[in-house]
Amino acid sequence: MTSEELLRLLEEHWTTVITGLDEDDLGRLSGTLRQMREETAAGNPTAVARAVRRMKRTLSALPPDHPVSEALGGHRYAAATRELPGLTTIDAVIGVLGTPPPDPAELLRTARRRLLAAPALSESERTALTEGQEAPPGGPDAPAGLIRLRDPDHGIRYPRFQFRPGTAEPLPVVRRINVLLRADRDPWGAADWWLGGNRWLGGVPAELLGVVPDDALERAAAELVGAL
Repeated sequence: MTSEELLRLLEEHWTTVITGLDEDDLGRLSGTLRQMREETAAGNPTAVARAVRRMKRTLSALPPDHPVSEALGGHRYAAATRELPGLTTIDAVIGVLGTPPPDPAELLRTARRRLLAAPALSESERTALTEGQEAPPGGPDAPAGLIRLRDPDHGIRYPRFQFRPGTAEPLPVVRRINVLLRADRDPWGAADWWLGGNRWLGGVPAELLGVVPDDALERAAAELVGAL
């Protein structure tokens, strides 16, 4: 990974970098970035490479599942390249990392709005579609193993990916994975897993239903919760 690539990664994930490091590590990271800028402007690749190594050591404090940690992987302590990054890239990272951390409550609201925007069935739509179909165990009013999101404006929402197209018949693999993800206790977290990018699978799990084998989806979910 070049210094330019590392900087762009920090710029892309600046929000969670800020919240994932403590005040001391953020101070060290900021100081290293400013030194990197000075050495880059002076055309000193050796000093820039040392700054990159210090930056990687600081970033090792991020959680192991953080995108920056995952991207660094085995390169965290590898020798830094001698390529000089662009000054505009360094300035951009210095700018965003100097931004006050966002309000966690607002981040949560934003995440939930994103999940609620995904195609879904309302309670009445699900009930209507179950008419004439074989009732699931527990009856149509007890959809065990399904994600139920409470929309403050529209009531209960069932993300559409959970059902066979055109029906309210739950996909068995979705139910099994929802149990692994404890969707009954944390429906928002389960929905985020299904509707967010997944490096393990190389895509969005909900979009990979029927594309990748069911057991691959289950292994990815089990890996997340430590069930393997």
